[in-house]
Amino acid sequence: MNLLVLQHERVEHPGSFRDYLKEDGHTWDAVHLNEGEPLPSLDGYDGLWVLGGPMDVWQEKEHPWLVHEKRFIKEAVEQRGMPYFGLCLGHQLLAEALGGSVGPSETPEIGVLDVQLTEVGATGVLLDGVPEKFPCLQWHSAEIKTMPAGAACLATSPACAVQAMSWGPRAYSLQGHVEVQSDTVDNWKDIPAYKKALINALGDDGAAKLSDDCATHIDTFATLSERIYINWLQTSAQGIRS
Repeated sequence: MNLLVLQHERVEHPGSFRDYLKEDGHTWDAVHLNEGEPLPSLDGYDGLWVLGGPMDVWQEKEHPWLVHEKRFIKEAVEQRGMPYFGLCLGHQLLAEALGGSVGPSETPEIGVLDVQLTEVGATGVLLDGVPEKFPCLQWHSAEIKTMPAGAACLATSPACAVQAMSWGPRAYSLQGHVEVQSDTVDNWKDIPAYKKALINALGDDGAAKLSDDCATHIDTFATLSERIYINWLQTSAQGIRS
């Protein structure tokens, strides 16, 4: 596959998924929207990945490219039926692009926290083989409030109802991060919005606490990310065949 990857911070890349893509011979092109890079044509790409970022989906005045990005996602998923994988902001953007809504979290989630599979998630493809309860790196202060028509919730948590979502046979997204690597927290901790949220939630030494917690779970993250990657490839193949 040749994937198009939309990024909103250069350091917030596909993480451990990069290793799996390379091992399997897949290619991917990154577009750094926050740096002013233009959206390309979707022609020639077999799937769209949209990653996380510190901006919120409603900050269109501050980040005008968000308007175009939502239209782009809608074209890819709804009009072209392209396989889609969204993480964090990319999860929320999928919901908004297809008619759902996103708003501030009543309780921001910052830390390594467990999410729970729903009945739909436990019997579906994306999270097949994933434990009923599993940890994710959470670093968000916004969440999906209403899912778009036709969407299904695959996982949930006490503070965030929609932790994973599917739409049709080929679009999937996660609110939390499993693509965590040993340097993820160090790479993200100085992004202003992330730094503020981290200090508010975990104190002045929040980065060290979060880094230690991620290190404790690093083997679990590797297992989860590889499983979800394999499962996503299966869903994308089903989408292409259909």
